[in-house]
Amino acid sequence: MKAVLYETFASAPKIATLPDPAPDRNGVVIGVRATGVCRSDWHGWMGHDPDIELPHVPGHELAGVIEAVGAGVTRFKVGDRVTVPFISGCGACPECHAGHQQVCHNQTQPGFTHWGSFAEFVAIHQADLNVVALPESVDFATAASFGCRFATSFRAVVDQGRAKPGEWVAVHGCGGVGLSAVMIAQSVGANVIAVDIAQDKLDLARALGAVHTINGAEVDDVPGAIAELTRGGAHLSLDSLGHPVTCFNSIRCLRKRGRHVQVGLMLDDQATPRVPMSKVISDELEILGSHGMQAHRYDAMLALVLSGRIAPERLVGREISLEESIPALMAMDSFQGVGTTVVTRF
Repeated sequence: MKAVLYETFASAPKIATLPDPAPDRNGVVIGVRATGVCRSDWHGWMGHDPDIELPHVPGHELAGVIEAVGAGVTRFKVGDRVTVPFISGCGACPECHAGHQQVCHNQTQPGFTHWGSFAEFVAIHQADLNVVALPESVDFATAASFGCRFATSFRAVVDQGRAKPGEWVAVHGCGGVGLSAVMIAQSVGANVIAVDIAQDKLDLARALGAVHTINGAEVDDVPGAIAELTRGGAHLSLDSLGHPVTCFNSIRCLRKRGRHVQVGLMLDDQATPRVPMSKVISDELEILGSHGMQAHRYDAMLALVLSGRIAPERLVGREISLEESIPALMAMDSFQGVGTTVVTRF
């Protein structure tokens, strides 16, 4: 198969011809039709993820068609259109038995624990538990974000954040995760304030339903501005970027008994950010993490998509070739471009 491969961290990947994967007994091989370029892939390429063994093929946001099926798979067949959460549960640990595959003790992640979807084919384990059937009306470029960004945002806003109609929701960072969160939060009736340092991203956030936007490059006190707009602070705030500044601001902007959800990854030298713990205690704030979404929760998200209440296709920015994914991956930390970048030409 044709794939993107890197042999050392933080050095330019290359296009390579590699052996096609084969399904294990309970797994499938998916022919990749679209895969997103995500900041998590950049973290992996930089060497921030201990699961990655070199040489490596990145990529974890994917959609495609099943090309091969293991003998133990019962729910899927060759030719099915599918997507998959970026975390695959083992099906045997206590968390999987409780329905929490997103924090499986023995999880696998394409593009991290094994070769990923910057390739013509990718293997997925425990397919009956982890693979999601894709409706015919959803195109592959849109569905690629269901593997990570859109599904992660859905769980962060709806399941972890418990956003309610009429509440104020602040979204810090308007990349793919943040813009998804804006769209999802407004779809459940929340009032969204979007924060970023790029005006074009803020303009898109407003077009997607944000009632206010704040340009952090022009406002010295972002939490103060949010408190003024909301007359007391946000009920729910998400750090969708993953940076010490956005994490601090997200917690600081909450009203009493508010909820902070950390969605963006903070790794390497940013892994232990400063937290206003005195406010957490005095205001009885909730600090929550959100790490992907289980396959069995996709039905709730897809119902909103099929009803037209959310339109993830509006978040697709550039569609590029596999060759173009290399410079796109290497530039991911510069936060250039609006919307998601998706590989659709292999």
